[in-house]
Amino acid sequence: MALTDNTRPTDIALNTDLYEFTMAQGFWDSQKAQAEGCFNVFFRSIPFHNGYAVACGMGQIADLVENFSYDEETIDYLASLKAPGGGSLFTPDFLNYLRHFSLDVDIWAVPEGEIVFPREPLVRVQGKLIDCQLLETALLNTVNFQTLLATKTARVVRAAQGRPIFEFGLRRAQGPDGGLAAARASYVGGAAATSNVLAGKIYDIPVFGTHAHSWVMAFPSQIDAFRAFAESSPHNCVFLIDTYDVESGIADAIFVGKEMERKGQRLAAVRIDSGDLAKLSKQARRAFDEAGMPYVKISVSNDLDEYTIQSLLAQHAPIDSFGVGTKLATCDPQPALGGVYKMTAIKNTADSAWQPVMKLSEMAYKRTIPGIQTVMRYVDANNSPMGDMIVEEAKVHEKPAHMVDVLDDLITYDIANCARHELLEHIVSHGKRTCEPQSLPSARERCKNALDLLDPAYCRFLNPQSYPVGLEPSLAAVRRDLASRELQMARGADAGVDGTDSAAGSTDSASTSSYSSQASITPNQTTAQRRR
Repeated sequence: MALTDNTRPTDIALNTDLYEFTMAQGFWDSQKAQAEGCFNVFFRSIPFHNGYAVACGMGQIADLVENFSYDEETIDYLASLKAPGGGSLFTPDFLNYLRHFSLDVDIWAVPEGEIVFPREPLVRVQGKLIDCQLLETALLNTVNFQTLLATKTARVVRAAQGRPIFEFGLRRAQGPDGGLAAARASYVGGAAATSNVLAGKIYDIPVFGTHAHSWVMAFPSQIDAFRAFAESSPHNCVFLIDTYDVESGIADAIFVGKEMERKGQRLAAVRIDSGDLAKLSKQARRAFDEAGMPYVKISVSNDLDEYTIQSLLAQHAPIDSFGVGTKLATCDPQPALGGVYKMTAIKNTADSAWQPVMKLSEMAYKRTIPGIQTVMRYVDANNSPMGDMIVEEAKVHEKPAHMVDVLDDLITYDIANCARHELLEHIVSHGKRTCEPQSLPSARERCKNALDLLDPAYCRFLNPQSYPVGLEPSLAAVRRDLASRELQMARGADAGVDGTDSAAGSTDSASTSSYSSQASITPNQTTAQRRR
């Protein structure tokens, strides 16, 4: 929580939208306290017009679940809330239920650092409806921003072509929590270090920093400032050389650097934070080389993003590292991922079977996928991802010859000869973690390896290839049939015939039959064929 607030670890359960509580009370009052639900976290479109996203935040889910409870102070606050129409918003019986509440859910999630794609579940939650509903907002808040930021970082790291990226965004981040999340997620996405000292302590990630322009301005001259810093930090010596002008900064850095050489020390690098970075970096490189100091590295900053870095390197700027702040920590130009949490199945009693459910919506792109789902990733002989199939968990061991495109039933993909593995891992069982969370370095390495294996066609910044995501054929049929039934019921209700209007039913049946027929005669397409 914000460092300036009087918050406590248990307050995480209040980090939610009010309607989660009003729905939970409604379930309680409607005798649905024992009903179970299955919910998926997913996003509909990849941020930044990218070809992939990087999953992040999953390593904090188990902590969130295990700390999710309501103490007396929280109950008192909820009891004080008034309904707009008058009276208390919550009943004493419901509040007493919350007083003894703890989450009893099972959660499956994609490992942190894995690459992910639209519509497929990043996280699946199963448990009592009330539990699943109360968890929604906090879970989305944990995963959405960090996935967005890890994706942005991966793009910046790719643009840098192996040169280190340092995350410098804390002062421009969206509050203290935003700064911490940015530091954590940027490390998973490939940043070498962060300037955020608290993030370094909490998450055990590398920190980096030297001095600002104010250091130089605090001394009688620039050379005095450089000399004092070299004396104070001989093993972390980077001079910021653009406080007054870069030319004098280079000259003074060389002078003090030579003094350090005579002491057996070395100037590590210089940083340029303004001006024509391509031109000035070339000027600096030439000067240090001519001075016999080729070991001095050149770092740049100043509102950098992936496109600026790409442009600098295209101009052959001799830059060794990049400090990226504002546009990384704020995920410019896209401030949100748009991840959602949608119910996919319901079980009304302990003895009943799971029933798939779906949201139809007035907008086709908002329609959801029903059923209890997992994701199978298909890879080629080099372990390069070729496509992901969303499949009902009960049919995970079946091996269909093709999958149906997640958005268009008329497109299918041949997957008969591809190896595969499941993406979702069981991380929480009955409200308790199933294992210790993986380290951030391992998540960072997973991200790097996954992107190394991904076809470059999906990684380019301009018009990346669309990665195939499909449905297992029987799941596609379940979605079609369920959508048809829901539409018939809705149209029947509109006609006042209790969901059985013959004209509407006839029209839908014909439409569904035609749609299925068209899909069945569409030739299968391999990923390679789709690329062409």
